[in-house]
Amino acid sequence: MNLVSSLRLFTLGVSLCVASAQALELAPTRDVQLLDSPFLQAQNTNKEYLLAFDAEKMLAPFRREAGLPFKETYGNWESTGLDGHMGGHYVTALALLYAATQDKLVLERLNYVIAELKKCQDKLGTGYLGGIPDSNKMWSEIARGDIRADNFSTNERWVPWYNLHKIYAGLRDAYLYAGNEDAKNMLVRLSDWTIELTKKLSPEQMQTMLRTEHGGMNEVFVDVASITGDKKYLQLAEAFSHQAILQPLQKQQDQLTGLHANTQIPKIIGFKKVADATHNESWDKAAEFFWQTVVDKRTVAIGGNSVKEHFHDSNDFTPMIEDVEGPETCNTYNMLKLTQLLYLSSADKGEHTPAMKYVDYYERAVYNHILSSQHPHTGGLVYFTSMRPNHYRVYSQVHDAMWCCVGSGIESHSKYAEFIYARDLDKKLPEIFVNLFIPSRLNWAEQGISLTQNTQFPDAETTEFVIESSKRFRLQLRYPQWVEQGVLQLRVNGKTIKVKQQPGEFIALERRWKKGDKVELVLPMKPRLEKLPDGSNYYAVLYGPIVLAAKTQPFNGEKVNYFSDDSRMGHIASGQVCPLEAAPFLLGNSDEFIQQLKPVAGKPLTFNASGLINGQNLQQIELVPFFRVHESRYALYMPYSTAADIEKARANAAAEEKARLALQAKTIDQVAPGEQQPESDHFYKGEQAEAGLYNGRHWRHSRAWFSYELNDKNQEAKTLQITYAGIDSGRKFEIQLNGVVIAKVESTGNTQEFFTVDYPIPAELVKKAKGKYTLKFVAAPDSIAGGIYGVRLLR
Repeated sequence: MNLVSSLRLFTLGVSLCVASAQALELAPTRDVQLLDSPFLQAQNTNKEYLLAFDAEKMLAPFRREAGLPFKETYGNWESTGLDGHMGGHYVTALALLYAATQDKLVLERLNYVIAELKKCQDKLGTGYLGGIPDSNKMWSEIARGDIRADNFSTNERWVPWYNLHKIYAGLRDAYLYAGNEDAKNMLVRLSDWTIELTKKLSPEQMQTMLRTEHGGMNEVFVDVASITGDKKYLQLAEAFSHQAILQPLQKQQDQLTGLHANTQIPKIIGFKKVADATHNESWDKAAEFFWQTVVDKRTVAIGGNSVKEHFHDSNDFTPMIEDVEGPETCNTYNMLKLTQLLYLSSADKGEHTPAMKYVDYYERAVYNHILSSQHPHTGGLVYFTSMRPNHYRVYSQVHDAMWCCVGSGIESHSKYAEFIYARDLDKKLPEIFVNLFIPSRLNWAEQGISLTQNTQFPDAETTEFVIESSKRFRLQLRYPQWVEQGVLQLRVNGKTIKVKQQPGEFIALERRWKKGDKVELVLPMKPRLEKLPDGSNYYAVLYGPIVLAAKTQPFNGEKVNYFSDDSRMGHIASGQVCPLEAAPFLLGNSDEFIQQLKPVAGKPLTFNASGLINGQNLQQIELVPFFRVHESRYALYMPYSTAADIEKARANAAAEEKARLALQAKTIDQVAPGEQQPESDHFYKGEQAEAGLYNGRHWRHSRAWFSYELNDKNQEAKTLQITYAGIDSGRKFEIQLNGVVIAKVESTGNTQEFFTVDYPIPAELVKKAKGKYTLKFVAAPDSIAGGIYGVRLLR
């Protein structure tokens, strides 16, 4: 099969095993050139970031596991159990960037990395390729059915299939986007290794293994089936599909509350790809239900979702406002992948044009979350984007942070060209759909069609298309939902064309175009308020699809470090939290407020909100696009109050927060048991342990033991505070710190649903610990340690 055919199959998400009627495809990245815009700037900045990485350090985990000489590895997640995950992301990012730029230096780096990875795979000789530390024992156990799976560990290894998925995807992308034949062969060998590894596992054992986060393993095997034409990989994709998540979605049931969000989204991408490959309507509807549920009920204005990486109660967005760990960038990266698949297949339903809701979401998320997540000068990436008023974000540094959102981030900023245009291949008349208003040039060489989109959107409300070839084709122009009915203007070669379509539809222009023809769209935008999805009293301000925010300075003379160090929890903006009573308040929540916003002359997308927003140091305040807010505290969601009630509103907020902020001020370190990243960041270990959700709160318990590593840098610890639930009455266990028993719990019984107990820490233990503690919960014979719902080390 040639590369072009493979690219098309990959874009469509179908398998050669089954014929597909799907005709719509995204215009391949290699055919779309970005022109001057914030997106081109982000792509160029990302290129510098990518090429600044030390390829030898990226390769080190793979060489180490293959028994080859290696240089030191990167730190952070790359040296604490997730070794090699960045290498897979790195290969994908290079491949995507090469497709977008045709830069020979990028291709040279990509081909070098693939060649070195091939040496690692060849040395092992089994088809395996990975950087997972000392994984031979784990894979041998899995092969014989000895599987010990938790939320984020399988046989005591940190999300091994999630890690391995990154190198699978990297090899796939190196072939599909850069034509590297070695990468294709390595991908097939690695896939065959998985078939051999899992051939004796029962369906029940496979499902047990899938309890642990495993990335998009089902997705990538559909792609391998597409590339090779071999059905066995499609069967493997189905075997790697997690039924505990799929089955409720098939029944149109939302059971997402409490689940780790980004564990689930790649699974759904895989469900959708399997559905497209096998024409499985039930799986297709499950994927669509998931997308609709997340977008409608669990997504904030910027297009992101989750708090502390988990789906919270869709009827209560209080955690989104109170917590500093807001939407995770990885989630949106994966939601955009799912959105693309649903967009393409939606054209086969209804009126044979793609559903606009997918484009509206994609635009919202790519401008306000993805674009905003990159530091425009350093290229650093953001993990959590806090929705808490007056908080801030921290950025990675190229050699000092190797989080998941760095990996997905270097991919995201390499592929802005991939959704601007779509095209229909099977109709007699070529058809181009314009999804996004981004300066770009499209060259569809096979059809002899090229056009250029010139625009300063969103800073300006117009976009112009210049046709650069003489050809008959249909141009489908998007009429966005955020443009009011009847105000969109369309001109062809200066002549006004009457528009009959409604917002949310495509405007079809069919003619024999001549070189130099010009099409102009005028897309009037206006500001509006948007409530949190649960209807609570917090509002975001939007202008068209752009989320506006206010830069804030609640603390006079404050110096904030906006760049992460290389610590395990460096991705969290852990500086001083501003009380909610000090948040900016909107002094209006109606059309009157919107009408009083005044555009600032000479500053595109900037509005004077002085007198309309009440807050400390905000006598003069401007609202600006959130994607331009960097190295600053900010307010994106703001509560509403009238001017007369503002002091009462602040007093109520202060009363609600007093105890919580006082506790936070006393907290040195804390763990959220049962939540994936907090446990991982505290080096969770355990035997016979389980985790779950009870009344909206995560827990962990064990019939043997489990432990965490706690930090007390300044040796201030006085108390260990543990949260329990009354439902667990009667359990007996020990609490140990560095091997010292500090408490023997005879019963966790209490009439309260949730309650806390404080355990004093001996001063001598603090002195000997030198800032490092191993906290261990050990079950008494025939009993259970836990459930533990919260752990805090208090000064």
